[in-house]
Amino acid sequence: MAETIDILISEDEVEKRVRELAEKISADYEGREVCLVGILKGACFFMCDLAKRISVPVTIDFMQASSYGGATESSGTVRIKKDVDDSIENKDVIIVEDIVDSGRTLAFLGDFLRSKGASSIRYCTLLDKPERRVVSLHVDYVGFKIPNKFVVGYGMDYDQKYRNLPYIGVVHLDNGK
Repeated sequence: MAETIDILISEDEVEKRVRELAEKISADYEGREVCLVGILKGACFFMCDLAKRISVPVTIDFMQASSYGGATESSGTVRIKKDVDDSIENKDVIIVEDIVDSGRTLAFLGDFLRSKGASSIRYCTLLDKPERRVVSLHVDYVGFKIPNKFVVGYGMDYDQKYRNLPYIGVVHLDNGK
């Protein structure tokens, strides 16, 4: 099976929007420290670029959760594969995700981190697919709202491929037809 990829959001557009999000977070957290918790593996590119541009003190940690496996559709069951390494008790936490569709993973992780004593939880995503939402979830910082297409690049993958693309692209699967 072969795939083709069409550019949806260019590298320049991604860079510009990451700068804008960092400026907004810096303003919102002025005088405070923020802990970014990136959701592996997809959010690593986005979170690193975001953290470099935030002007307030930043700590970072990672979690890994899965609801996809090797599929292109969420299974609906969220499983934590890696917890945060450091305590988040009494910290202002921003959960950084590559893409939000159903909202299940972020809602689950927000509740999980609240139970660990975070003083506040906010959500930041590069991409949002609001038409796919199945849980009520307010995402505080959104890079781009996109249509219900399967996308790769800038950390997002199809079966572990294409994470290294500097842009966001729509994957078209060719099943030999």
